[in-house]
Amino acid sequence: MSDLKIAIIVGSTRPGRLGIQVGNWVSENAAAGGVEFELVDLVDYALPLLDEAYPAAMGKYQHEHTRKFSAKIDEFDGYIFVTGEYNHTIPAALTNAISFLNAEWADKAAGIVSYGSMGGVRANEHLRQVLAELQVADVRQNVMLSLFTDFENFSTFAPAEVHVAELDAQVGQVVRWARALKPLRDREEAIAA
Repeated sequence: MSDLKIAIIVGSTRPGRLGIQVGNWVSENAAAGGVEFELVDLVDYALPLLDEAYPAAMGKYQHEHTRKFSAKIDEFDGYIFVTGEYNHTIPAALTNAISFLNAEWADKAAGIVSYGSMGGVRANEHLRQVLAELQVADVRQNVMLSLFTDFENFSTFAPAEVHVAELDAQVGQVVRWARALKPLRDREEAIAA
């Protein structure tokens, strides 16, 4: 029986994207006692460019696609974001998806698995800033994958073995923080009810 649910969020929706390969690898290798991991692919939500009339902090979602995405994201105690680096930042689809919601993200833990020519380091750092604004506790351990050494011909994911240990460390940190924050989330839910 699991007491925590962690989403593995694939942040790119571009045709030919590498993120789904990385997300599948994370899904196959992420393991922790009492934890259920679920791959959440933004492609499956087909979110348009942010089209809600009210700020996300108000939670007044008018569109079914937002309510569906909100319900899914709210299920989780933490996240592992899989992000490429596009123009020195995170993909537009990930920025857009994050911006649709607010309270659903708060008081949860997150890890970041990034990829790019420099391991996605700039996307990783930008995503940390966004998560901080949403009160998401991002963990220290990163997994940064190089297009030059972790992908064959820049297209087929073939990660170096060292990344499995990095992912294990990240998963451990996300799980510890998600459990530590659970009483805070439970308290907020009780207040809202």
